[in-house]
Amino acid sequence: MNISSIVVQTVPKYIDEVVESLKNCEACDYHFHDEKGRIIITIEGEGVEEELKKLRVIEGIAHVMSADMQMAYSEDELDAHMEVINNSDVVPKMLNDDTIRAEDIVYNGDLKKKDLEGFAKTFDQTHKE
Repeated sequence: MNISSIVVQTVPKYIDEVVESLKNCEACDYHFHDEKGRIIITIEGEGVEEELKKLRVIEGIAHVMSADMQMAYSEDELDAHMEVINNSDVVPKMLNDDTIRAEDIVYNGDLKKKDLEGFAKTFDQTHKE
């Protein structure tokens, strides 16, 4: 189970409307807000992919300017990914494979250009191999 906190931002004049929408939204749990339009919520999901789907629902609420994940906790995934890391080579095998051209290696570190839902599917499958 994953639990993530999200800061939702809206214009102060819409704060009551957005808070009410979030309280009625089944995708999240409302916690508190301030007069500047910042709202704190949490979401839960079985994996990253489910959390991203819920985040998209929140982003689609009227007058939400942004909804950004701040903190995330995962009971099972952390252990599974740590096991994969601990049991793998320090340098990925593909980087030591002389038959692979450097141009063919895909860099996945740029989150701004990343297909997050596709990444989440891959990430969620890591411990299932």
